[in-house]
Amino acid sequence: IIFIFFFFFSYQTFYAQDTLSKVKLGFGYGFGTELKNSDYTYTNSYYKLQVYYTLKQTKHFQYEILLQPELNFAKHQLLNFYFVKPDDPNYIEKRERYTKLKDIKEYVLNIGFLMRKPVFKTASIYILGSIGPMFTDTETERLSKGFAFSDVLALGFTFKINKITVDIRPNFRHVSNAGLQGSNSGYNTKNIDFGFSFLL
Repeated sequence: IIFIFFFFFSYQTFYAQDTLSKVKLGFGYGFGTELKNSDYTYTNSYYKLQVYYTLKQTKHFQYEILLQPELNFAKHQLLNFYFVKPDDPNYIEKRERYTKLKDIKEYVLNIGFLMRKPVFKTASIYILGSIGPMFTDTETERLSKGFAFSDVLALGFTFKINKITVDIRPNFRHVSNAGLQGSNSGYNTKNIDFGFSFLL
């Protein structure tokens, strides 16, 4: 009897939260590539844990804060070795080192602001801007190893299937270190994320 009561109470509480909760938990996967250029290649894939918090909801819009820890796996290669100038110390050695294909790991904590517009009862579109600290484990000609920032601008579409919200998010990403490290040319990539979330 106690087990049945506990199960019934948990069931009611879980589904009551669908309208009361302001917090959603989500997971995402994405991938992308550099904006077309002749200097370098950069491809990436990444995994995100996502925590959404609804700040305000009006008749036409919903405003949310989004916290996104991210693990990014990238491949990078310098194509134009003249990018490393002769006035750089040890420029010949650097050209040889930087033109080799590299595997890079990036650890990111993005904090974003999201404005959502419902378009149907179970679907919405939104815009998202986020910025956050990042640590990269590999030095390249474009970005020093260590601390940097990851900036993302996205346009997304979501739709609900039962209690799960499915998310598709094309986005533009810029990575640089704001001049806090030696090399700061950074990377610019176009990406697409796929994810899902549910209310807590």
